[in-house]
Amino acid sequence: MQAVLHTSYVSMSRADLQAFLTELAAKLLDAFTTERFDRSVPHNVGTAMVTAHFTTATSLERSLMVLGEELGRAVTTPGHSTRLAAVQGALAAGYAQALQDRTRHELERISAAAFTARSAAEQARWASETRFKAVFADAVIGIGISDINGAILEVNRAACELFGYTAQELSERSMFDFIHPEDKPGVWREVKEMMAGSVDHLRMEKAYFRKDGAQIWTDLVLSLIRDPDGEPLYIVGMLEDITERLRLQTRLRHQAQHDPLTGLPNRTLFFERLGTALEAGTAALGVCYLDLDGFKAINDTLGHELGDELLRIVAQRLTTELGPDGHLVARMGGDEFVILVDDLDDGTDGADGADTGRRDELRRVAQRALDTVRHPVVLGNHQIIISASIGVVARGDGGREATELMKAADTTLYWAKNDGRDRYALFDSDRHRTDVNRYELSARMPEALARGEFVLDYQPLVRLTDQRVVGVEALVRWALPTGERLGPSKFIPLAEETGLIVPLGRWVLEQACRQAVQWYEVANGTGEPRTRLLLSVNIAARQVRHPGIVEDVARILEETGWPAHALQLELTETDMMGTTGTPLAALRELKAMGIQIAIDDFGTGYSNLAYLRDLPVHVLKLAGPFTTGRSPGHDGGVDEVDVEVLALLIRLAHTMGLSVTAEFVETAAHFERLRRLGCDIGQGWYFAPAAGPEVIPQLLQGKVPPPPQPG
Repeated sequence: MQAVLHTSYVSMSRADLQAFLTELAAKLLDAFTTERFDRSVPHNVGTAMVTAHFTTATSLERSLMVLGEELGRAVTTPGHSTRLAAVQGALAAGYAQALQDRTRHELERISAAAFTARSAAEQARWASETRFKAVFADAVIGIGISDINGAILEVNRAACELFGYTAQELSERSMFDFIHPEDKPGVWREVKEMMAGSVDHLRMEKAYFRKDGAQIWTDLVLSLIRDPDGEPLYIVGMLEDITERLRLQTRLRHQAQHDPLTGLPNRTLFFERLGTALEAGTAALGVCYLDLDGFKAINDTLGHELGDELLRIVAQRLTTELGPDGHLVARMGGDEFVILVDDLDDGTDGADGADTGRRDELRRVAQRALDTVRHPVVLGNHQIIISASIGVVARGDGGREATELMKAADTTLYWAKNDGRDRYALFDSDRHRTDVNRYELSARMPEALARGEFVLDYQPLVRLTDQRVVGVEALVRWALPTGERLGPSKFIPLAEETGLIVPLGRWVLEQACRQAVQWYEVANGTGEPRTRLLLSVNIAARQVRHPGIVEDVARILEETGWPAHALQLELTETDMMGTTGTPLAALRELKAMGIQIAIDDFGTGYSNLAYLRDLPVHVLKLAGPFTTGRSPGHDGGVDEVDVEVLALLIRLAHTMGLSVTAEFVETAAHFERLRRLGCDIGQGWYFAPAAGPEVIPQLLQGKVPPPPQPG
């Protein structure tokens, strides 16, 4: 109300005006937020404004500015931006249409009064002509009358103001003197058809040059006046100045397609340009998807204002460096930019050579972008050096559609991030296929857990002094409906990334405890056993960080009846060494319950042996290279240095009161060496592979026989 007050004469009280505008605002808000856009709603709002006598360009402009400012705050996606532009455009169109219709009706009444009056009585003719002259002279839109050959006979004051000429100057000209370079093809052919009597009405948007050389745009309506015999007599032209409206529409269109912070084309315009290039069949086309490295840290430390300034600087640099070569630089949102390279010069002959040449050109564009971003930037009192990561995709590598191409570019961008940042990565179909498979597995895992697709195998833990089974390690497998079985290395990392490791780990622990209780009952009946099987279960760092880990373990032990002292939880060395604070306190609580804690894959990380003394640990499980006596990358036989290191580790663990378990015991030589060095427990193919729960009771009957050795 404050915006449009006093811009037009409206016969309403302030209270009535507020109620009227509130109703219109509610309709616009519904049109902006509703799922399916109805153009007629804002169009009718524009019509209602004209009906209420808001009939000046200022009324329309201020209304659209208020809408842009207020609804613009709710714009968070490209879809919102497009919807806002559509609402503003439809309102402006409804307003203009209503104003034009109102003017046309007024002029039709004028024309009818003027030209029918000539056949009436003299007094009636005089009265009609008097009324016509009054309305003709004072009309707010330009009106001109020409003869059938185009010579201008008469114009009103508004037409003179519109063109900047006097009435005398215009009467000395022809309508053909106002041909404009931007006239649409066929316009003047249609005018000549009207002069010949073939057409009665024409309507168009037409540009003119004023006397001072300025360009204006008009909504032009031409009407043919015939004599009583039906022959063409005059042409009446009615012109409304729509220059400001078109400028406003241009600004709205620009706002809808450009980023307000950097001025770059936004996501909407980029996809429009990319889609056009793809539809045109441009083969030499590629995309460089760029993301600034560590931008969040800049926002968090220097503030969002300096962060925005950095984005503006990067945008300007990329445009200056790559824009002159015809590459479109756009901002996708946040700290992400994209470069459309649609004019690649491969410089080679043949399909294979052309593909190589185009990728080389894309590499050069990506490298130029990286070098441009790396230049030092001064923000306030700080000089910083930033870097970027870029995903590079050529047409055909990542798909034929715009969405497929950008998905591939986004995936490739994160390869560059994961490979170390400050670099570009080229799309690789094999790697992409692997990632897609990983994503598909990740998406299927929750349902697979609910359907019971995960199963447990068990590998015996054998005491080396007498080769008796003293425990088992539960190993989870994923039995796909296709019959394929996936090992933990295929899906456990995905479960850790998505958080599914917490419910999956809970399920593994519960199933393993229930199975161990069944083995015990079968082997011992209902009597009290003299010894208890050790059940070892792997847990991940994310499980330990879960607030309910202690309560979950306690509940499972209580529900299944498996004793805490017969449960061993394995945590990898890397996860264990990174455990502090609340997770470390959780491990200590588990130890206090009587549960054994084992460090798995010991020797693959960078353990602090002094810190190891303070951890709630009972067992060290040595990684494979220690068991085999062969360092990674070592060729040939046993490395005596590694054997001596193994001996020292076993003695050190025993000194600290820890038991030692060796994995990957696969030969008699491994077994004899580990037993000689004093290792406590072993597991591996030498004793038995991991197998289903039905095999374990047989292995509990006595000493585990070694498998046949080759030769």
